[in-house]
Amino acid sequence: MFNNFYKKKKVLIIGNTGFKGSWLSIWLLKLGADVYGLSKNIPTKPSLFQATNLNKKYKTFYKDINYINDIYKVVNKVRPQIIFHLAAQPLVVQSYKSPFETFMTNSFGFNNVIEVIRNSSFVKTAILVTSDKVYENVEKKNGYKETDRLAGIDPYSASKSCAEIIYKSYFKSFLINTNLKSAIGRAGNVIGGGDWADNRIIPDIVRSKYKKKKLIIKNPNSTRPWQHVLEPISGYLLLGQILNSNNQKVNGESFNFGPPSNQNKKVRELLNIFNKKIKFKKHNDKKLYESKLLKLNCKKASRFLYWKSVLNFKTLLQFTSEWYENFYIKKKNSFNFTVDQIKKYENIAKKKKLKWAKF
Repeated sequence: MFNNFYKKKKVLIIGNTGFKGSWLSIWLLKLGADVYGLSKNIPTKPSLFQATNLNKKYKTFYKDINYINDIYKVVNKVRPQIIFHLAAQPLVVQSYKSPFETFMTNSFGFNNVIEVIRNSSFVKTAILVTSDKVYENVEKKNGYKETDRLAGIDPYSASKSCAEIIYKSYFKSFLINTNLKSAIGRAGNVIGGGDWADNRIIPDIVRSKYKKKKLIIKNPNSTRPWQHVLEPISGYLLLGQILNSNNQKVNGESFNFGPPSNQNKKVRELLNIFNKKIKFKKHNDKKLYESKLLKLNCKKASRFLYWKSVLNFKTLLQFTSEWYENFYIKKKNSFNFTVDQIKKYENIAKKKKLKWAKF
């Protein structure tokens, strides 16, 4: 997998205790990487990080990226060759409640990470994760391309757009002619087992099913490019591998990772397929802006990285529902079950003859 690039490499994941960070950790461990983590806290209870006992499988430093000296201390102690930066305040609704915190973490905290990386002599590769919501949303039917304008109405989207502007400034000013290779990964509407965040569709469905919580759907007719969490993570891992090959067409660039257009489904469709027995109440909060249509154009990732999504809509929901069923009912070892899902994903990728899955 990934030409064995990550085997025995020292990797620091910033934001490792979150949903995506935990899946990335497990896959990197499977690939033979020497993994370390830096996170402010464990963001949810339950959490994938705790359910899979990742706290016992590698060292995590509990630090806040808003304090640059703490980042310096961790990076200088670990001396990683590769950094994945995923730490963020990740929720649009929360960004309305805590705009200052959102901008501090997503923009200025991001700036701190870039500053530390650029002053490091041992970090050779950095993959920086933002969001599909960085684009000025004009309900574009053909999907947003990496060259489209950055903007953001809500504080979350705006903070992520700011992060990308910061990165481009640093790259053009300081990084372009250095040995450090870096790039941006953009993705969104990620689902999968082990997500328990508030105000997210799958965790809300899971709470209604297994904890008998009332399910309120804000916008059942909103359309989203749903994808399993392993899809963008395969993109981030592939991006790291190709950056290491000194591909100048990738260094300093941004890449969308999303599903094909036929997987752009309404919230209502996802709900019906995931569990047809769940009843929901429609609740539109007009005070909070949320786009009705969001779609990515991923041709750039296909052209320069040879990346494509692996799972169809039915299979990604099957992966997700089976993970929660195992956690709540079957209760088999969650780490092993997650690794098994990664193996299944890799095998499907092999059958599709994707380049990263050949090795």
